[in-house]
Amino acid sequence: MTPDVDVMIEAESWSALADLESLSRRAIDAALAQARTAIAPHAEVSIMFCDDARIRELNQQWRGLDKPTNVLSFPAAQPSALATAPLLGDIVVAFETVERESRDEDKPLQDHVSHMIVHGFLHLLGYDHETDADADVMETAERGALARLGVADPYAGTVPSGETRR
Repeated sequence: MTPDVDVMIEAESWSALADLESLSRRAIDAALAQARTAIAPHAEVSIMFCDDARIRELNQQWRGLDKPTNVLSFPAAQPSALATAPLLGDIVVAFETVERESRDEDKPLQDHVSHMIVHGFLHLLGYDHETDADADVMETAERGALARLGVADPYAGTVPSGETRR
């Protein structure tokens, strides 16, 4: 089963990438295939592509952090209810932060956006990275999903497993 993906482009800067709907669909499908999680037929996920100002507002409102971030996820169902939930949740991706990270890390923008969508969608499925053990599980799923898309390992050269990430 693949979810219905609703894409909303709120910031003009996203015109730098062609066909965000197709990119989003491929990233969601790869993440779902990698996670092997059962979802309801025609379950919905929405992705909003916004700017740093908008994601900063959301980050402040929902997480109490007055700063922009690359991606936010808003799960609509508990992981145990995903097989019957009509709505999986919302993903929000901010252009300026993602574009800057892409440039700073010398990664193609399309690949980094795919990573942010995969990351955000895995959060909707119940994955998290609050502990090193959870982060290892989530990063393994991200690597697998991105490999399905032909995207290089986004964690290559980062802190090895078992060491403090923050």
